[in-house]
Amino acid sequence: MKITLLKKPKKPKNVTLVEGFPGFGLIGTISIEFLMDHLKTEKIGVVEMEEIPAMIAIHQNKVIEPISIHYNKEFNMVLIHAINVGKNLGWKLADMVEQLAKDLTAKQIISLEGVGSPNPDSGRIFYYSTTNGNTSKKLEETAKPLMEGIIVGATGALLAKQMKIPLLALFAEAKSGMPDSKAAAEIIKALDAFTGLKVDPKPLLKQAAMFENKLKSIVEKGQKAEDTHQKKKLSYVG
Repeated sequence: MKITLLKKPKKPKNVTLVEGFPGFGLIGTISIEFLMDHLKTEKIGVVEMEEIPAMIAIHQNKVIEPISIHYNKEFNMVLIHAINVGKNLGWKLADMVEQLAKDLTAKQIISLEGVGSPNPDSGRIFYYSTTNGNTSKKLEETAKPLMEGIIVGATGALLAKQMKIPLLALFAEAKSGMPDSKAAAEIIKALDAFTGLKVDPKPLLKQAAMFENKLKSIVEKGQKAEDTHQKKKLSYVG
């Protein structure tokens, strides 16, 4: 694993680090992409992992790496944007987030996650905060505390690490088989209640089809690349 931070701008410190990896409803990826657009962030770094196929996407004549790092100066917030992270990399992704958080002396990590639900259109948001973390009255009015559940992937690994850095995880009930911009808009509301970003999620709903089609195409191509990568590895065995 290699984290490369650009020399310019100057490496930020004492940041709020927000991550959202592909998962149920692509909630994390959709939410981070929306924040990147509306907070007018700049790319400050990229992450390379041998386990992830060497694949990039081209969008509006710009290269989109599998994992990239973006920064908003106004809120001193760093976003981890991911379009393809392969399979079963939860622990390695958590290691990467922890390392980046230490490098940037993060004061808090916020994880945006989708969870499966028998009623994905409920619009419900749940949160879990580590014992050294905090919430806010506005967040508690927007989301419910997660009392029971199983958390997998990078978010589960981050929670299992019991880091010194406070961690707040936000969960949106989402559709599992397709991108879910509606659920992503709900998690943006909860994030806004906690951070005071003053980000209006309505444009996300208006642009839902565009976001969903774009991300679904990128993720599907990434999955095909991952499958091809695994087949090539297996072909060398024996």
